[in-house]
Amino acid sequence: MEIGVNAIEIEGLRKVYGDGREAVADLHLRVGRGEIFGFLGPNGAGKTTTVRMLTTLVRPTSGRARVAGFDLDAQPHEIRRRIGVALQDAGLDKTSTGRELLEIQGAMHGLRGREARARGGELLETVGLSDVGQRRVETYSGGMKRRLDLASALIARPEILFLDEPTSGLDPASRGAIWEEVERLNEVNGTTVFLTTQYLEEADRLADRVAIIDRGRIVDAGAPKALKGSIGSEVLRVTVPPEALAMTGRALAALEGVRETRLEEAALTLFLSDGFGTVAQVVRLLDRAEVPVDSLTLSAPTLDEVFLRATGNRLEGASAEEVAS
Repeated sequence: MEIGVNAIEIEGLRKVYGDGREAVADLHLRVGRGEIFGFLGPNGAGKTTTVRMLTTLVRPTSGRARVAGFDLDAQPHEIRRRIGVALQDAGLDKTSTGRELLEIQGAMHGLRGREARARGGELLETVGLSDVGQRRVETYSGGMKRRLDLASALIARPEILFLDEPTSGLDPASRGAIWEEVERLNEVNGTTVFLTTQYLEEADRLADRVAIIDRGRIVDAGAPKALKGSIGSEVLRVTVPPEALAMTGRALAALEGVRETRLEEAALTLFLSDGFGTVAQVVRLLDRAEVPVDSLTLSAPTLDEVFLRATGNRLEGASAEEVAS
């Protein structure tokens, strides 16, 4: 495996737990230095297990990986010195103040008292928590805790920052603040970011490239724009009575402008090569067949449709607007 422009290189990484459950299967990935890489998938797809392996918290069952140029098996201590990690289930000491927590983290990374205090103050300002740095963490909102966790991950000025579901459960304002900070870190410091998410808007906005993982396997990968473009010019969603779904799907799939079809529980999704022209054909066909239509919706492709095409399912909880505040 060559070391070059890649921050992370993975060959055949696999994790099987003691109960026989295969969480990650034969993973192959390259993440470039200075890249924001999105790892997109539903809960249970293998995202967190992958991060835990790459950050040396869980040993792989098989396969190889290099992180920041160092071998995952042979050089885990070198990797830990060069990465920052903000996990979804990170435990912050609620009895400490935000400033105290960062100073303790700094000391753990070898910073002396004055240096640790200076670095803690710098990071509180970076994530917009200077005004509450003297308050106990137990008084922080969910968004403030996420920003403090991000600051903690940045103490040692990591080459690579791993963020596991960094905005899960946050309100839109807090989510936007995290996004802006991730973009700033990447642009100003050149920090490589490995971001796991199940939110399409997050992956679309932040990631230079994404890999879609489902049931422990990567099912598609590429730049968001290229992935969306690969499924056609437009997407047509057709809602008809359940008893007519299968028959209607077969008939519509034969139309010239329909590239692919996906049969869902309550609708048909058509990937079109010529949106407006094909819609007219669809309407005429359904009218001749006397199939009642509840709705027709034409839209530009999204990452949700990319996920649907690759897996046959939509990404549950994918809409950022559905996140509870």
